[in-house]
Amino acid sequence: MRIAVKVGTSSLTHESGAMDLKNMDALARVLSDLHGAGHEIILVSSGAIAAGTARLGLAERPKELKYKQAAAAVGQCGIMHIYDKLFSEYGCTVGQILLTGDDVQIDMRARHLRSTFNALIEMGVIPIVNENDSVSSDEIETGSHKVLGDNDTLSAIVASLCEADLLILLSDIDGLYSADPREDASAKLIHNITELTDEITAMAGGSGTWRGTGGMITKLTAARIAMTSGFDMVITNGARPGDIYDIVAGKDVGTRFFGRRRNDD
Repeated sequence: MRIAVKVGTSSLTHESGAMDLKNMDALARVLSDLHGAGHEIILVSSGAIAAGTARLGLAERPKELKYKQAAAAVGQCGIMHIYDKLFSEYGCTVGQILLTGDDVQIDMRARHLRSTFNALIEMGVIPIVNENDSVSSDEIETGSHKVLGDNDTLSAIVASLCEADLLILLSDIDGLYSADPREDASAKLIHNITELTDEITAMAGGSGTWRGTGGMITKLTAARIAMTSGFDMVITNGARPGDIYDIVAGKDVGTRFFGRRRNDD
C-alpha cells in the first residue's frame, strides 16, 4: 500500500514552538516500521516557520514576509536534520522535496516530479515533502489558497500525483466533529464520510493553533481532492502516531473519507 502521511505544525512542536522530539521520534518509528512491512511511505511535513522562529530565538512568529521566509529556510534545515537522524536510527533513508504551485500545475514539471517520487520510492527512500516557503508566498503572505496554499491541500495533491492508496492527516484534533469539541461538550466524532454534503462542510470551523495555519476547512478541501481522486483520507490526532497502524488496517480511527472507487464497489 502506498501511504501519504501529513503531519501538522501542532504535532511537531511544543506550545513554546520548540520541536517535539518525542512525538517526532514516535512518528519516525511507526512510519519506518510500516516501510519495513512493505508499505510505501510519503511524509508531508509542516513546521518550517515555527521551527525557524524557535531556532532564531524570536519571541513570536514573524509578521513580515521576508522574515517569515527566512525563518522557514532556517527551520526547514533543522527539521530535515532531525528527520534524517531519527529515520536513520530505524534503518530508513529519507529525501527532501520542496514544492511550489508551479511544480504541480505545469504539466511537464508535474511529470518530472512524479518520476522523482517514483524513483525515490523504488529505491526504498521515504520522501519528505513541504511547500518551499522560502520562495513561495501564496499562503504565508496572503493566506489565500491558490494551487497549494496549505499543507493539507499540498498533501492531497501529492497523494493524487503519486497515486497513493491512503492519505492520513495528523492534526491536533481526533477528527471531524458535529461541532467544535473545544466549545461544545455534546459534539460527536464522525467516523465515516462517503459524501461531502453542505451539512458536513458547515461543521468545519476556523483556523488551527497559532503555530500553524490550517483548520478543518483546509482538511475538507484535501478530502474533496482525495475522494475525487479515488483514495481514502483519514483525519486523526497526531499526538498518537501509533494509531496509524489501526488506520492502515481499516479500523474506525478518526474520520475516514471514502474515495469514489471505494464507494462504487
